[in-house]
Amino acid sequence: MNSNPPFSRPRGPRKRQERPKPKRPVILGKPDSAVEIVFLGGTGEIGKNITAIRYEDEMFIIDGGLAFPDARMLGVDIVIPRIDYLVQHKDLIRAWVLTHGHEDHIGALPYLFPQLPRVPVYGAKLTLGLVKGKLEEFGLNLGDYNFKEVSPDDRISIGRYFQLDLFRMTHSIPDNFGMVIHTPIGKIVHTGDFKLDERPIDGKTSHLEKIARAGAEGVLCLIADSTNGERPGITPTETEVAEELDKVIGAAKGRIFVTTFASHIHRIQSVVTAGEKYGRKIAVEGRSMLKYARIALELGYFKQKDRFYTLDEIKDLPDEQVLVITTGSQGQPEAVLARLAAGTHSKMSIKEGDTVILSSSPIPGNEEAVNTVINRLYALGAYVFYPPRYRVHASGHASHEEIKTVLNLARPKFLLPWHGEIRHQTNFKWLAQSIPQPPEKILIPENGRLIKLTANNIEFDGKVPHGQLYVDGLGVGDITDEILEDRNHMAAEGVVIITALVSRDPLVEVISKGFVKAGERLLGEIRKMALDSLYRGVREKKRLEEIRDDIYYPVKKFIAKNTGRNPVILPIVIEG
Repeated sequence: MNSNPPFSRPRGPRKRQERPKPKRPVILGKPDSAVEIVFLGGTGEIGKNITAIRYEDEMFIIDGGLAFPDARMLGVDIVIPRIDYLVQHKDLIRAWVLTHGHEDHIGALPYLFPQLPRVPVYGAKLTLGLVKGKLEEFGLNLGDYNFKEVSPDDRISIGRYFQLDLFRMTHSIPDNFGMVIHTPIGKIVHTGDFKLDERPIDGKTSHLEKIARAGAEGVLCLIADSTNGERPGITPTETEVAEELDKVIGAAKGRIFVTTFASHIHRIQSVVTAGEKYGRKIAVEGRSMLKYARIALELGYFKQKDRFYTLDEIKDLPDEQVLVITTGSQGQPEAVLARLAAGTHSKMSIKEGDTVILSSSPIPGNEEAVNTVINRLYALGAYVFYPPRYRVHASGHASHEEIKTVLNLARPKFLLPWHGEIRHQTNFKWLAQSIPQPPEKILIPENGRLIKLTANNIEFDGKVPHGQLYVDGLGVGDITDEILEDRNHMAAEGVVIITALVSRDPLVEVISKGFVKAGERLLGEIRKMALDSLYRGVREKKRLEEIRDDIYYPVKKFIAKNTGRNPVILPIVIEG
């Protein structure tokens, strides 16, 4: 990877000029008019964030993210939202607005964009850089899309009805913003993902003035990040994590391996800064880590004295000069860290005396995979640092005190806790009800439930088509819940395949996989039962489908009685 040019000394803070108050949309709403809000993903779950906001004959979309499969989704690579509702109303769509560059907010766009009109796509510099990288990876022509770069403190006009005042919110990636949405019936404040980090790595704190101004003028509805709705106190700052990483990296004697989310540019910057401070060459390994690092370097979001190296370039250096940033923070078996821990990486392996830092927390459902990797690293003699035992990670989402700050600034009439599982949303609701001026009404939104917002009320008003699609290899939506049930059934019980040849000399072959260790006696009995059914079917001139059923049901009953198991039984009857 080419070295990035030296960065200039940062200038002193410029005085921020006061912007004029936003004008109202040209068309004002009638007394009984309503804004419709539909979450097609991102509520009652972590990931898959996509929201549509509509007034009369115009609509815009916020984000378009993916989710990662849970342990039940065998073979599934990623999960994306169904957008039938958007396709049905594609003539109403006026714009996309992308709050930031995390996968759960932009990861589905290469699958979604081709289905919808080429409307303007608004996003900050890094966000659009990451989106363009994803589209190129999918072979999509960037010239087909209308990208509109904005700063995280800009103003956007969308169609006749919507005007958006963006405001920076600190998070675990640069260029993250929320927005004040001016509509014909009132203001909606959308926080985006956020925490109120008073000591961010880049020094750019949250712009809360716009929330406060909107609150003073009157906020009709607040849509707010509820990820840490259960967590009291204040989320630790990124600078605290950087200080802990500096301490661990400075004390390490051998090689250092660090894993975090590839999109966590601030965290990677902290690792690079500490590594270079202590004389280490920084190598980057893993496809997504390399991609994000390349884009961040090209756009000027990394500061470093040297450059990034490859494993081949640093493998013969003294141990005390080596630091490797890798993928695998979630214990993914195909990622770099898991392969290092398992001894299956082609270029490097973990050895006694190495230091491994997991600068991340497991996404719900990944705990077992992460624990497996940690235990393997310990078994290899590595020193392992991971949260919460060590402060090498901090959430990118607000805890109770920060949430209350936003609530008290916005003073919304209505509240929609968003971005989180039902427990997070519910705890957010309880917290909002405890403040001195609680919202008049709080709804816990669900994916696909249409929310009708008027100047005087907020309520559910039916459902729209929604759901999720499984991406499995090159297939999108080919895998159904029924197929996943079959996969889980086979994983739990195994499979027995019976091939029966209908001919003058009938033949039966039995193969079992993932089943109990079937001895010759058991397989012989299954073969004999199948052969009897086959002979009888040939003699009685039955159809192949009837012969197949005559084999299936007796064998199923026999196996259950003799083994107590319920494998998937696949009788295949063919003519010879």
